[in-house]
Amino acid sequence: MRILFMGTPDFAVETLETLIHSEHEVIGVVTQPDKPKGRGGKVQFSPVKEAAIEAGIPVFQPNRVRDGAFIEQLRSILPDVIVVVAFGQILTKEILELPRYGCLNVHASLLPKLRGAAPIQWSVIDGDKESGVTIQQMDEGLDTGDILLVEKYTLDPKETGGSLFDKLAKLGGPMILKVLQMAEEGSLQPQKQDDAQHTYAKRLSKATGQMDFTKPANELERLIRGLNPWPSAFCFLNGKMLKIWEADVIEDTVSSDQDIEAGMIVDVAKDSFDVKTKDGLLRVYEVQLEGKKRMRCDAFLRGFSLEKGQQLKSSRE
Repeated sequence: MRILFMGTPDFAVETLETLIHSEHEVIGVVTQPDKPKGRGGKVQFSPVKEAAIEAGIPVFQPNRVRDGAFIEQLRSILPDVIVVVAFGQILTKEILELPRYGCLNVHASLLPKLRGAAPIQWSVIDGDKESGVTIQQMDEGLDTGDILLVEKYTLDPKETGGSLFDKLAKLGGPMILKVLQMAEEGSLQPQKQDDAQHTYAKRLSKATGQMDFTKPANELERLIRGLNPWPSAFCFLNGKMLKIWEADVIEDTVSSDQDIEAGMIVDVAKDSFDVKTKDGLLRVYEVQLEGKKRMRCDAFLRGFSLEKGQQLKSSRE
């Protein structure tokens, strides 16, 4: 098949490279426009663009895929199918209906659960036991198209957003090859999604990581894992941001008659410290104080005087 690939971040690269090394022909790659990054404002290519350039594949970067000039470009290159992986723009009906086999989306959740921009991280944050990848026949809705193929993955008890990202990224390539083969054979059996069962994975921002210690420890521990490595869970200690990278939930052994507020440090050991939450204690093992490197708590506590009774807060005040 003549494949036009649409994608932008790291997650999409595994699928693109699988297609490049397959019997199919990747005739072009569409990715988001280059953006300046960092203090110097240096323009940085998307991971998908870098992979396409390395493979010698033409790259298209429209500001808006709905623009007429871009749609005419698509018509001129005549793709049999468009494969979409975390592209970042909504496709119009005109584009969806342009290729012979339509547009196929590789989505990192078990649809209809976690439609939207950040299904991987929210799967960890929500405490899901299972995640996976769904190949769907795209329609005009947000991840609402018919399901063509599903592969499930059981989350590790200490799964992070980063580790789940890496595992699910490897599933997309082999799955899309199987779907393409079934499409050519005419053996696909599309399944309608049950819209009543859908949930939404809203876009992440740095503010998503703001820790609220009036919530239970198990929710905070999942937030820490889900937002590792980005955007990270954080609180404030003495007015400085403190990112928390690793923690466990332990039983709350603090007497109920003690005047202890949520967020208060109730114990400090050599390699960890315990924080009071609404339900249970959060035992912290790895942190990063504002302006410092990420480090294990044994190293942090050797250079920073942390004592029982100090308060971790949700804001800088």
